Amino acid sequence: MLPTTPYLPAHAPTQWTDRLAFDIALTLEGSGEPIAEVAQRHYITPSDIVQFGADPVFQRRVEDYRGEIQSKGVTFKLKARAQAEELLTTSWGLIHSPDVSAAVKADLIKSTVKWAGLEPKNESVEAQNGGGGVTISINLGGIETPVVINQDQNMLDGDD
Repeated sequence: MLPTTPYLPAHAPTQWTDRLAFDIALTLEGSGEPIAEVAQRHYITPSDIVQFGADPVFQRRVEDYRGEIQSKGVTFKLKARAQAEELLTTSWGLIHSPDVSAAVKADLIKSTVKWAGLEPKNESVEAQNGGGGVTISINLGGIETPVVINQDQNMLDGDD
């Protein structure tokens, strides 16, 4: 079970989530649940909804979702994106939990970096092919031919 810690912003009752904005947009477009059910599912009160509605960032997020719903309909990709945004909160909590192994934390951090598009983009061919290889240049009568030997190739044991 995920512990409730100060690191979980979605557990603060005064904060809204992208999932809430998406659910409100669905309701406003006539495709979602009644507002009372949305409030109950998100553990918020009607006054919370009024408070969130006064937030220009929340308003913009709801309007963006409404625009996408109007132009594309409710697509699987749109639902998955809203869910993925919400799951970042779970990922954050797991990364900061002392009960989660370092390997799981490392995988979550790597995935978050990848999803955010923060991975290095200018990787060399050697790095993409596993790196650590050896490049040998052979000059045959003025024609230089590079040969790359990867780490996993064992050319010295006589198996070739």
